[in-house]
Amino acid sequence: MNGTVSSSRRPTANSPVRKARRVPMPRVWPVRAGDIYAILGGNALLILGMWIRHGNMHELATPAGVFTAVGEISALYGTYLVLIQLILMSRNPWLDQVFGQDRITAAHRWVGFSAIWLLVTHAVFTTVGYSMTVSSSPVGELLTLLTSYPYVLWSGVSLVLFVAVAVSSVRAARRRVSYETWYAIHLYTYVAIALGFLHQLFVGIDFTTDVVARVYWIGLYAVAIGVLVYFRFGQPISISLRHRMRVANVVTEAPGVVSIYLAGQELDELPVRAGQWFRLRFMTRDGWYKAHPFSISAAPNGRYLRFTVKGLGDYTSKLQRVAVGTSVFVEGPYGAFTGAARTKARILLVAGGIGITPLRALLEELPASKGNITLIYRASRPEEVVFRDEIEQLAALRGAAVHFLVGKRGSADMPSDPLDPRALRRLVPDVAERDIYVCGPAGMLERTLRGLRWLRIPDAQIHYERFAF
Repeated sequence: MNGTVSSSRRPTANSPVRKARRVPMPRVWPVRAGDIYAILGGNALLILGMWIRHGNMHELATPAGVFTAVGEISALYGTYLVLIQLILMSRNPWLDQVFGQDRITAAHRWVGFSAIWLLVTHAVFTTVGYSMTVSSSPVGELLTLLTSYPYVLWSGVSLVLFVAVAVSSVRAARRRVSYETWYAIHLYTYVAIALGFLHQLFVGIDFTTDVVARVYWIGLYAVAIGVLVYFRFGQPISISLRHRMRVANVVTEAPGVVSIYLAGQELDELPVRAGQWFRLRFMTRDGWYKAHPFSISAAPNGRYLRFTVKGLGDYTSKLQRVAVGTSVFVEGPYGAFTGAARTKARILLVAGGIGITPLRALLEELPASKGNITLIYRASRPEEVVFRDEIEQLAALRGAAVHFLVGKRGSADMPSDPLDPRALRRLVPDVAERDIYVCGPAGMLERTLRGLRWLRIPDAQIHYERFAF
């Protein structure tokens, strides 16, 4: 497909609403959660088995040996969790498909903090165990280890970097720094892993005493780093070079909200579904090093991708004025918030504010027959309703029911939450017989999910996207 978009053919806000054109579907991977848990559990047992095989059980005969043994096991499992963390950071579509972004994010936090606590435990217990063995003070022994043992100082630097990344990820700290600062700090994770690997290679018991264990651990590193490099770097570079996307048009949708249309080459061969998102890096002087996630706001059609952005900060406010013709480096598509997750014939879409963007695309793409799709759109003020005309056209075209719930909660016009479970059941009496897709601000999302669970909707029927960008 020719990558040139003439001014007379640029996508505009007046593009007719129509049936979405088919483009290739993202591949469905034959992987189940049980398979992944079995692999992780099997490797965990193998790591412990190799430690026992090396004859380390005799260390448990003395208090000093117990401390040393705990330190060794903590190091092994801390390193194992760090490698799992690399895979979680890779944006692997297998994991996305099996677990969904929300569970991956939760696992990322849990695995990250657990890994750091295990590595801290390794440093403390190993130092205490060695100091007990030679009858020295823990502080003195720590200084000896840092200055005398190969790469121990580097491992100390590695641990400090890991702790710094963990501190920056605590919610209180996260709220105080910009996304770019937080992202830059997280890049030090790679430096920390490299320094830790050198320590493990030259000092770790599995590396210095057993060739099989050395090959095994190097294999684990190779798999984790290979997955990360392929999905985090190789695939985005390949997609960006092939499709050569650039800004084709910027259209104002509402106060502080614009739609950015990206055109490119062979977009009819890009596998993407409504509900998925990309990380976009606009190649401007002050934007090329910043990548932020945005959902597509129109069903894929092979001609352009549309992203709708609300100015919520410096970065998104600058995007309101991005120049037509700007090249864009894309990473994606990501996410399992798609029609592939559907389990029922009928569907309820619940949007809050700018969270309408992926649901607007789903409304256009999902299989429709009269009455099987209902959209509830919640906004505090009329000017916050985006795509109203498009939504009404789509609803008429596809036989969907639409409810615009506009007003400030607690006001005279809206004294109670219009999305509480009883209100939802009044609006959609057959809500229990539908798949429910929810996207919106964190507070609205959590209240809606609690309401759906109060209604005893099975988790398999509830799909949601935390719209925080």
